[in-house]
Amino acid sequence: MLLPDLLPGTVHPTRVDADALFDAFTSWTSDRGLQLYPAQEEALMELVSGANVILATPTGSGKSMVALGAHFFALAEGRRTFYTAPIKALVSEKFFALCDVFGADNVGMMTGDASVNSSAPIICATAEIVANLALREGPGSDIGQVVMDEFHFYSEPDRGWAWQVPLIELPQAQFLLMSATLGDVTYLRKDLTQRTGRETAEVSGSERPVPLHFSYSQTPIGEEIAELVTTHQAPVYVVHFTQAAALERAQALTSVNLCSRSEKDAIAEAIGSFRFTTGFGKTLSRLVRHGIGVHHAGMLPKYRRLVERLAQDGLLKVICGTDTLGVGINVPIRTVLLTGLTKFDGTRTRQLRAREFHQIAGRAGRAGYDTFGNVVVQAPEHEIENVRALAKAGDDPKKRRKVQRKKPPEGFVSWGEGTFDKLTAASPEPLVSRFSVSNSMLLNVIARPGNGFQAMRHLLEDNHEPRPAQRRHILKAIRLYRGLLQAGIVEQLDEPDEHGRMARLTVDLQRDFALNQPLSPFALASLELLDVESPSYALDVVSVIESTLDDPRQILMAQQHAARGEAIAEMKADGIEYEERMELLEEITWPQPLADLLFPAFETYRAGHPWMSEFTLSPKSVVRDMVERSMTFAELISHYGLARSEGLVLRYLADAYRALRQTVPAEARTEELEDLTEWLGELIRQVDSSLLDEWEQLTNPGAESDDQQVAFGADTPRPITTNTRAFKVMVRNAMFRRVELAARQRWEELAELGDALDADDWADLMELYFDEYDEIGTGPSARGPLLFQVTVEPKLWRVRQVLDDPEGDHGWALLGEVNLAESDAAGEVVFDEFEVAEG
Repeated sequence: MLLPDLLPGTVHPTRVDADALFDAFTSWTSDRGLQLYPAQEEALMELVSGANVILATPTGSGKSMVALGAHFFALAEGRRTFYTAPIKALVSEKFFALCDVFGADNVGMMTGDASVNSSAPIICATAEIVANLALREGPGSDIGQVVMDEFHFYSEPDRGWAWQVPLIELPQAQFLLMSATLGDVTYLRKDLTQRTGRETAEVSGSERPVPLHFSYSQTPIGEEIAELVTTHQAPVYVVHFTQAAALERAQALTSVNLCSRSEKDAIAEAIGSFRFTTGFGKTLSRLVRHGIGVHHAGMLPKYRRLVERLAQDGLLKVICGTDTLGVGINVPIRTVLLTGLTKFDGTRTRQLRAREFHQIAGRAGRAGYDTFGNVVVQAPEHEIENVRALAKAGDDPKKRRKVQRKKPPEGFVSWGEGTFDKLTAASPEPLVSRFSVSNSMLLNVIARPGNGFQAMRHLLEDNHEPRPAQRRHILKAIRLYRGLLQAGIVEQLDEPDEHGRMARLTVDLQRDFALNQPLSPFALASLELLDVESPSYALDVVSVIESTLDDPRQILMAQQHAARGEAIAEMKADGIEYEERMELLEEITWPQPLADLLFPAFETYRAGHPWMSEFTLSPKSVVRDMVERSMTFAELISHYGLARSEGLVLRYLADAYRALRQTVPAEARTEELEDLTEWLGELIRQVDSSLLDEWEQLTNPGAESDDQQVAFGADTPRPITTNTRAFKVMVRNAMFRRVELAARQRWEELAELGDALDADDWADLMELYFDEYDEIGTGPSARGPLLFQVTVEPKLWRVRQVLDDPEGDHGWALLGEVNLAESDAAGEVVFDEFEVAEG
């Protein structure tokens, strides 16, 4: 039964009986075999009575169930309720979960790049979405309740404003603020009561449903993990502070026999026909068969799901991951083992804060799985070695004095057992206000009905900042407002207009202004600068879109490293001295196509749209690089050494695909651009379909995705030849990859492509062509569709790639046969044979 089925036929706020609603919800939970904890009952009673609730209870104490109750009560009273989370992945996860409970008709989602059923009574959204709605609509908005998950993000320097703005701008709403690590919320409780006129209840408690045992270990980590496994303290989540360290630890553990033969057989059976398609996939396959998982944001989603499912089935003994514990991970963890108490925060290496420590520790021990959880902190390596050396010396004072104590490594930020004791006993630090002012904030407030000056004064003088900080915000707001006036974006009125505004916008903001992809309007305007007749038009459109996407730093740094490596080789060959080489090297960065066109255009555009100064245009070439180099996903990963960042790479490609689909208007599309877009979508789907399946499923949340329909372990993406248009582009890319390598006479690299031809075979194949011409063209015209033909037959495709000779004769071609069945089995283009023909 869905929760709405428990509601009376006619919903009206004044006729809803709070006791009846509470009983209906608790009966629903009881029918599912769920016994509410006292803190859950207390929070639900406060919510149904109309109070705000600050829920500060430990991880695993059932905050999600309280949120369900809050939505149920709001739905019963006819109030629109919003659930917010810090990241889109958690928002979409909650969206699907709420659809299961309330029905797809009652639930919508807004994340900027996906808006589904946005008029529904229950909306899942990122915090920034709700903040911008609050700014644009204010107290008059149709928001009756806000459930804010992970509310400790209120203290995040760059994003905290989004958690504060709804509290200031939505006095009509009821709030449920949730986190395991809030610290002292006395000020927040009083402030919320004063703003909303509702009582605000703090429901807290340090007592966990599953208690934690803390310990400090001076045993070498390999021995410690083996001990935890043999004493039935697994699954163990080993926390590292870099992805590289997590993988290194997992690989080191393969020397320890963590699983019996029968356990390894069970793992192999569970894995079944799961397709490990990439470089890291082969590494992960070896690790999980030893009972060792890896879990971090850099992995492909399908690999993370595999690790989660194997862990849920009790088949993994150890999971090595980062300190985020893989955001959204849903696995039973009995023991959390921290490899250190310091982390690099982007600026410096520092000790963990109490909030960070308890967020990590709280993952140990899961209700319904464990009766207790373990939290183990490993001592620094030099301390462990010193303890062992002293133990070896025994009680002999002379031997102990002779022990050479190992010093900490250079740059080590000191921590030890005292740090562990302090963090274990410490409460999370109090939340700190991170309010900020921006052009987007001003524009949203000015766009709302009513006196925008009074609304901004309220925002600037009645936030949670200390008075000196408020003065700084006021001065900045005045400066930004003057800039908007001078640019003609805003005009000041002598008399209020029909909506009560004393200032109004002279331009129409896009519907999702400041919600997502803020540079999309610039991209749309920039497309008009491109020459649709140019052979590179499709790729130039891709470059415009890529310049508006967030930078995938790992990819760009790898591209820069590769570019500098090639440049050094060339400079050495040219005899350039070392010092001059180093100076020239500083000027070399990752590829930035169309930078000379886009940067001046952006400056011009920004002059008329001052708020764009808050955003940075960033030309780059990832999708374009793949096309120009005719690379598959696996080849991209291999070429740039990105095995630890496959997930990041795929997410970037998915963002680019969605932006191409959403941003480029029909009149700017060409056949070649459509082909390229289809190719990119199919490439993503073949690597890991979940990113696109979820996005497309949002338009039909009641339907099951392919991933839900297949049994665990099958991982059978649709045959690669199903999407004929995309497969044709893949074949064209694969053919041109071979042409490019042949043009550079890279016979060994051609042999590595796996076409049953060795280096000598390829050299012989191309010999007659090179007897006639010195080179093969590889520019935009050479890779264009006019020089590529396909003949479709039942079991194979015959393909012809005309070679772009320097005379323009086009008399030679590389011919190939594509085996369709083997291509489907491999998930990539498979050729049977090649020949080079004249005429």
